[in-house]
Amino acid sequence: MHQITVIGLGAGDFEQLPMGVYKTLKNAPKIYVRTEDHPVLDELKEEGVTFESFDLIYEKHGEFLPVYQEIVDTLKGYAEHDDVIYAVPGHPLVAEMTVELLIEEEKQGNVKLKIEGGQSFLDAVFATLKIDPIDGFQLVDGATFSIHHVNMNNHLLIAQVYDQFSASEVKLTLMDKYHAEYPVTIVTAAGSKQESVITVPLYELDHVAEISNLTTVYVPPVTKREDALREWSTFRDIMSTMRGPNGCEWDKAQTHETMKRYMLEEMHEALQAIDEQDDEHMIEEFGDMLMLVFMQAQIGEDAGFFNLEDLLAGAAEKMMRRHPHVFGDTVVNSVEDINANWEKIKKEEHEAAGADDAPIMDGEYRAMSSLQTAYNYQRRAAKLGFEWPEDEQYWWNFEEELSDFKDAALANNENKMDQYSNALIAFVNLGRHYKISAEEAMLHANVKYAKRFGKMEARVKESGKEWKDFSVDELLQFWAEAKG
Repeated sequence: MHQITVIGLGAGDFEQLPMGVYKTLKNAPKIYVRTEDHPVLDELKEEGVTFESFDLIYEKHGEFLPVYQEIVDTLKGYAEHDDVIYAVPGHPLVAEMTVELLIEEEKQGNVKLKIEGGQSFLDAVFATLKIDPIDGFQLVDGATFSIHHVNMNNHLLIAQVYDQFSASEVKLTLMDKYHAEYPVTIVTAAGSKQESVITVPLYELDHVAEISNLTTVYVPPVTKREDALREWSTFRDIMSTMRGPNGCEWDKAQTHETMKRYMLEEMHEALQAIDEQDDEHMIEEFGDMLMLVFMQAQIGEDAGFFNLEDLLAGAAEKMMRRHPHVFGDTVVNSVEDINANWEKIKKEEHEAAGADDAPIMDGEYRAMSSLQTAYNYQRRAAKLGFEWPEDEQYWWNFEEELSDFKDAALANNENKMDQYSNALIAFVNLGRHYKISAEEAMLHANVKYAKRFGKMEARVKESGKEWKDFSVDELLQFWAEAKG
């Protein structure tokens, strides 16, 4: 097996090329280069150095990974017969996918690899921008990076921005967090005689002509809280400040218990927004719910019991554990398989926690909602096989309980509340059988009722009369119109 020597061409002109690298290139009988588009190669060509580039491979594929894989496969083929010199822009170990693939091949025993230096583009970019990476920086691939992994408090360098199209993709991704006017700097050929540095608003990123395979996009760290409102750490800092020494007295006074009512209220408002199918309202209400979770985490952190990371780790671990068909090797063929797995895993969790001898209904009670508790109890019982096999039996049970309540109510019997509760839980069970949540249905009904009553109220106001001036029949007419 012959050796593949990877050499870095540096980030700038011929003058920054180390003497050792220059001698290797000058004396090599054959040089392969990933791309011919580099200032050093232009000058080496003038000195009579010849090389073979892989530029034509780029034209064969619509994505980069197949390009890089073909280059690596080609180099492996050459190395079967002779030593190979392979030159890449910058430093071989900085943002160079072909080298990453070659390293993986070496780990598998498929190639023998040697890597020699070359100044990375990072050195030149840091010098050009006059920034110190110790302040915190991220280097990402413009073709693959996710905005969710970007920390707005860091210096952000984006490589692989080589034309207007890739710049447009980067712009759209960044605008998920940064506002359109946020300044970004386009650095091209840093450290060379052709160096170009242009700062523009983010929305103009793809309008700049000076973009090439030597371009790096720089996004400075945010300095104003108002510019980082889409950053998770900003939201957390806000919650911490609100409960801090100079924060809000009301927020500082809150406990887990006092926040319960607000969590319930916000949940109901979020469900209402969903029923309305109003995206803007959902954004507002989901944000309020998120705020309450962050508040509870901050209360826990202030007390020294738990923090937001504990919440995240617990939830993430649970989701991965309960989805072995997604994050593991479990094979499922249907939703029924998934549900069966879910119940099996929950049972194992209860057993591991020493709760396998606890009553079956433990964990189903909901202190803030009797309707939801009734639904949970009957859903749990149904999973154990305690349910009627036919639809008609659910209707028969409800109608019987309703008839018993009617008899008790009309006779003003003392057990009328018991009969009413029997009818109510039978009605909840009827809804459950048809996959309707009584709690959700009640929330929906309340919203609908309030809207219709609001229309009635408007009719009364338009008339200039008082409520008492209308007969029941007239009010019922208003109600019918509101329903229509």
